[in-house]
Amino acid sequence: MATTQSGTQRSQTPESQTQKITTFLWFDSNAEEAVNFYTSVFKNSKIRDVVRYGESGPRPKGDVMIIDFELNGQQFTALNGGPEFKFNEAISLLVHCQTQEEVDYYWAKLQEGGGQEIDCGWLKDKYGLAWQITPDRLLELIRDPDEHKKDRVMRAMMQMKKLDIKKLEEAAAQK
Repeated sequence: MATTQSGTQRSQTPESQTQKITTFLWFDSNAEEAVNFYTSVFKNSKIRDVVRYGESGPRPKGDVMIIDFELNGQQFTALNGGPEFKFNEAISLLVHCQTQEEVDYYWAKLQEGGGQEIDCGWLKDKYGLAWQITPDRLLELIRDPDEHKKDRVMRAMMQMKKLDIKKLEEAAAQK
């Protein structure tokens, strides 16, 4: 096992990771706070490794540089890189939900502490990261070969902020 600058042992080296592509999230200086928040929202989540800045900077020695973490088995890396870059909706994280209860849970949790609702099942959390809280039922309905049904579902979805499975199914069932 490798040892980080903080003296903790690494559980995995980059060569031993099973996930080939990892989402890398740039934060100003609150990566640790954000990662703690995300791992509290998603079950089966954990912090895998924390690397701290050393003498060479550019941040003060001991400050968190990167954090490797998992959300439901999906690997991510967070960086405290400074204020140069901000999140925007050009990239978002999609949360697949099986039930309305799941939609409601993630919608509420990810907005805690200052998040904001966007349209069509999108929201931004308090760190500015965009999320799509999406019931898999919506994805099934918009893949329906019936163009009229798909259009009704899309029109209904476009009127919503948080997605409502029952209302989407009602729109699909209209004649």
